[in-house]
Amino acid sequence: MSNCCINPSILSADFVNLEAELERISGADAVHVDVMDNHFVPNLTIGLPVVKRIQEVSRLPLDAHLMIADADRWAPAYAEAGLASVTFHVEAAAAPIRLARELRDRGAKAGMALKPATPVEPYLDMFPELDMLLIMTVEPGFGGQKFLDVTLPKIRRAAEAVRGSGLPIAIQVDGGIAPDTIERAAEAGANVFVAGSAVYGTPDPNEAIAKLRAQAAAVTQSAAVTQSG
Repeated sequence: MSNCCINPSILSADFVNLEAELERISGADAVHVDVMDNHFVPNLTIGLPVVKRIQEVSRLPLDAHLMIADADRWAPAYAEAGLASVTFHVEAAAAPIRLARELRDRGAKAGMALKPATPVEPYLDMFPELDMLLIMTVEPGFGGQKFLDVTLPKIRRAAEAVRGSGLPIAIQVDGGIAPDTIERAAEAGANVFVAGSAVYGTPDPNEAIAKLRAQAAAVTQSAAVTQSG
């Protein structure tokens, strides 16, 4: 839980030049791929064929965030495509434990996402089935939204529960992550940060990635010193 990872979202990239856009974030920890179906969320992005092609050309591991209905049916195919991490929304899964196990069985890390209003407490017993918990800090569906501070207490509760479990579960946050919000999210306990416009909206995306990572790491290190003291 100590390492701070920056996973830029290609939702903010130039979709006409995706391979070149991937090269612009070579300093990232992973590529965050937002898959939206215009059913679970009111937006439509890309599907499995495009994600497979991105997987083929990306030098970085892919971190898929599936904002799709009927996740039980569709999510396993993304793991089979060789993605490093596949995250489904618990609100879209009929059998989340079974689905998480299927993702792991197919070689991907299993992530579970929660909308801002979805509490974490009902899913604490699922932690052994997960590699990552994604707490949405905006309503899923569109990039460029304002960070919701109301999600910070949930991030803190989730982080405390992970520490108490002793499991190596990453806590990812997605939505409105930027230089003026990442420190609050890191202080609350997040350690994987999805940033779209805060990376791709700058002249030098790799520089933006480095700065965001440094901000989060400084807060995390300070918190670790406080806890150890």
